[in-house]
Amino acid sequence: MKIVVLAGGLSTERNVSFSSGSKVCKALRESGHQAVLVDMFLGLEGYSGSLEQIFEEQPELGENTISALAPDLEAVRASRRDQSKSLFGPGVLDVCGKADLVFIALHGACGEDGRVQAAFDLLGIAYTGSGYLGSAVAMDKIFTKRMVQTEGVRTPAWCSAKVTSDNWKTLAADAVLPCVIKVPNGGSSIGVVICHDREGAEQVLREASRSGGMVLIEQYIKGREFSCSVLDQDSLPPIEIIPKNSSYDYECKYQPGGAIEVCPAQVGEREEREMRDFAKRVHNLLGLSAYSRSDFLLDDEGKVWFLEVNTLPGMTPTSLIPQEAAAVGISYQTLCETVVAIALRERG
Repeated sequence: MKIVVLAGGLSTERNVSFSSGSKVCKALRESGHQAVLVDMFLGLEGYSGSLEQIFEEQPELGENTISALAPDLEAVRASRRDQSKSLFGPGVLDVCGKADLVFIALHGACGEDGRVQAAFDLLGIAYTGSGYLGSAVAMDKIFTKRMVQTEGVRTPAWCSAKVTSDNWKTLAADAVLPCVIKVPNGGSSIGVVICHDREGAEQVLREASRSGGMVLIEQYIKGREFSCSVLDQDSLPPIEIIPKNSSYDYECKYQPGGAIEVCPAQVGEREEREMRDFAKRVHNLLGLSAYSRSDFLLDDEGKVWFLEVNTLPGMTPTSLIPQEAAAVGISYQTLCETVVAIALRERG
């Protein structure tokens, strides 16, 4: 089968996406597919061959490494010879249209928010993962919370606001401390700050006021960190993340040795059952497809708190869903094949 593995793009998770895409592409090739890794934003600028032959030639993959720093997106934008405003680089839609399937290995706002999925629906291009609506809702932590909290999924208390130069001081004064301030559509822990004092909240909100964006101010829950994935409508065993730093930040997530990950997680039957139930309920409430990964906290009283859901969970060498799948005997290659099979069943 001819498969485009679409990665990169123009989001803060660009580097993570390349790592996921490279590993997915390698696994698909090992399964006998004609898989090609394509950067959504830069496109085929560096490819000199024929578009008709790209699946036979299968250009070399990038490396499965991620910088400890988030990418400089302005530098990426400036590097493209084609300076159009399109987020699809030269030749991307053409090569996707020639494929039997697009495996979406994008992460973050450029790919996980439903816009790419909507474009592919309009063009009749089959792709993996959730559709445009579920992707868009799940990408926005505010909309997700509004939906799940009415359906019995426990989530920390929260409020949202558009931060301006006129209201940031009031928001900081009204925040119940400690709190977590988040960018509603961020990912990979980028744009997430834990504020233990008023000065910290003021600093974060003052900075946010310069861009005039929305923020989510959330109750801080002290507890152990977990993730629990859903694959083809069934939940996988939860995994516990024990960060080496004070929090599970970008560096901890993607640098080898940044965190200790235990799967299956060492929790009681009730706690595991609740995580798995919440993960499935969120997946179904948002109308997600194929796979998703929900993040949780377990507090000292044994309460499970849902934080957010990822519709395109990481598939890097250190990612969580491959570890959860392995705990029930599903290899990385089989995991990729399962995602492909679901896409063909739903959109083929």
